[in-house]
Amino acid sequence: MNTPLVSLQNVGKNYQQVAALKSVSMNLNQGEVLGLFGHNGAGKTTMMKLILGVISPSSGSVEVMGMAPDSKEAWHSRAKIGYLPENVSFYEQLTGLEVLTYFAKLKGYNKKTAIALLEQVGISHAMKRQVKTYSKGMRQRLGLAQAFIGEPKLLLLDEPTVGLDPIATSDFYSTVDQLKTNGSSVILCSHVLPGVEQHIDRAMILSSGKVLAAGTLSELRQHADLPVRIKPKGLNGAVSSDPKLKQFLTGKLDSQTLFVPEQDKLATLKQLLSYDAMNDVHVEPANLEQLYQHYLTKEVTTLEGDKS
Repeated sequence: MNTPLVSLQNVGKNYQQVAALKSVSMNLNQGEVLGLFGHNGAGKTTMMKLILGVISPSSGSVEVMGMAPDSKEAWHSRAKIGYLPENVSFYEQLTGLEVLTYFAKLKGYNKKTAIALLEQVGISHAMKRQVKTYSKGMRQRLGLAQAFIGEPKLLLLDEPTVGLDPIATSDFYSTVDQLKTNGSSVILCSHVLPGVEQHIDRAMILSSGKVLAAGTLSELRQHADLPVRIKPKGLNGAVSSDPKLKQFLTGKLDSQTLFVPEQDKLATLKQLLSYDAMNDVHVEPANLEQLYQHYLTKEVTTLEGDKS
């Protein structure tokens, strides 16, 4: 069995009296993309800093590439890690090319590598300009170029699409997909959930330092037991007069949308296909945003129940 690239076992992290992480466990394998989700203060950035070895755990153990990331032995493996912090800041007086060449040389690469990366993230036209003239989106692209130096084995990205327009966001995800294909592992923190789900293998939802849910999206859907939305077209009133289908109507304004439990999905589709008048059907499983809301709401309900 392959050793995970990153492993956290019952990790806790306290800042004075505040517990930023509580007994968090997680494994990340080679070539896997993990989406890390949670509100501000949920513990996402703390988890990233532990993996980087910038801070040490208060309890439990962290291993990255087979060693504790805060140990002296981990020094050489840091060149194989790329990191994009949430708030990117660079030396304002330097040009984009000077900034990236500096970071490339720290990792043993040259100016040629820096130029290629600036082209890859779409800001080579501004590489001779000082960073102080860059927009937020351009700074974010420069930050991404810095994180991609040396095709890292492990990439930690904290809110990577903040400030990026839709085209730049799409380009960013194409790069993540390419790095994954090349065997890199990625931990992706984001508040912006739409568009993320097709690029991640697993999701972890954190709240107040605890893991609320972790697994593939299909595992989270199964566990959450959220209904699949099925919208048939062309049936007019047939749905509400069919007892097999009628039970899945909610009685809301859109009388044609069926909210079907996962286990009844196939039987419902077969029933719909028996109608010749049906000319189209749209099947929509619970998306990442709905799953996220479900687990957060469940956590709030549990906390309120504990208080009463």
